[in-house]
Amino acid sequence: MSSAPLKRVYTELPVWVVEDHHDVVCHIYRAIASRHLPLKNIKMIHLDSHPDLLIPVNMSADTVFDKEKLFSELSIENWIMPMVYAGHVSCVAWLHPYWAQQITEGEHRMSVGRDASTTTIRVTSRDNYFLSDGLYVSEEQLENSKPLRLNVVKVSPVKAGRRSPSGKQTGAATERWFAKRARTEDEGAGGASCSEPFLRHTDTLRPAEGGNGTSLGDDDADDEGSTSYVVQRISPFLSETEPYILDVDLDFFSCKNPFKELYTEEEYAILKELYNFRGPGPDADEEELDECVDRRVHQLEDLETAFADLLEDDGLETVTRWASNPGMASLARLVSSLKSRNACPDYEMVHQAGLTCDSAELPHHISTDDEIDRLISAVQLFLKVLPKPTLVTMSRSSLDEYCPVEQVDSVQSRVLAVLESLYGPLDLHKDYENSSTDTQDCQPQAS
Repeated sequence: MSSAPLKRVYTELPVWVVEDHHDVVCHIYRAIASRHLPLKNIKMIHLDSHPDLLIPVNMSADTVFDKEKLFSELSIENWIMPMVYAGHVSCVAWLHPYWAQQITEGEHRMSVGRDASTTTIRVTSRDNYFLSDGLYVSEEQLENSKPLRLNVVKVSPVKAGRRSPSGKQTGAATERWFAKRARTEDEGAGGASCSEPFLRHTDTLRPAEGGNGTSLGDDDADDEGSTSYVVQRISPFLSETEPYILDVDLDFFSCKNPFKELYTEEEYAILKELYNFRGPGPDADEEELDECVDRRVHQLEDLETAFADLLEDDGLETVTRWASNPGMASLARLVSSLKSRNACPDYEMVHQAGLTCDSAELPHHISTDDEIDRLISAVQLFLKVLPKPTLVTMSRSSLDEYCPVEQVDSVQSRVLAVLESLYGPLDLHKDYENSSTDTQDCQPQAS
């Protein structure tokens, strides 16, 4: 009679620090293969200024089962959803700073599966984040679909002047709330799982006794983004016994939109005009949603083809031909402006910049040192209440300048100091110091 393999536990908390965010997938797969993480239904707490929940548009769904091919096709914005389709990840809490608004706040339930008509991975969410990339299909079109629970939770910096230098006041409030939560769980039905909602909006946190009428860092639980708000939204989705991944992109604390430095304000405005996404109505039926996606896919295909043509020949005839297409008249002004600054513009990069100018711009907020500290304090406060993660993955995002290069080392050292203060000695791996990520033995195994 066979029995399930025993779960393994790391002696010290492993922290893998990479440069490009998608490089964490290999380390997650290794933890699955070594049975430190389960093969299915992994939960992830994802701190980032970007959701990273897009899907490689033309990638065959079956690619997720070929690790070498999969790793070669992932990029920084689309590394999570392939793991969802593969069945490894089923619950994601995207914790975002207040300047990042790409997905509607709250709980989202969706299916991620293989589009029967295109064999690519698609999703049933109707949020503009997915619609604007042409990723939506109806449930009926999906094969081998997997459920995903996504909780979008804003995190605000702790209020100026509300921090205690010793951490005693906020720490005491946290300890009291944690003890109360433990007692409640003992009296209840046990830990939450992915089959349960993240949290009902009617659930509330009571103020911690002796905490000046507030809880968890002297903030207001009703304030969206407060520490209590964050804990209230995500703690029921974790249990003390289930493993989970804590994933941190350092641009969560300070974030640039690098394209804003590549193009003038006029050029950026033209890109927003060219790539503008016209979404469906609030009560759109299936037919309107399908039309919206078809229209968007054709729009993006036309723009991609146009800029590919311009790479070959950006002469007047080519520009005029493309500018005569509906919605593309401003292309002539864009090309003229680009060529006035550079005789040979990188039109492929221009297209990539345009893809970020759909329903919402890329977030851009370079934080002051004080604001970084207050965000780190907020993270420390809610992590102290949550169970210890099984694995920590961290992305610097500095070479592409999403995290300002002049701030990244300082932010990284401060975040690592917080993790060490919470969890003890870390098994730290600075993967970004290696020339490339070794993908050997990264394949999850069922046995």
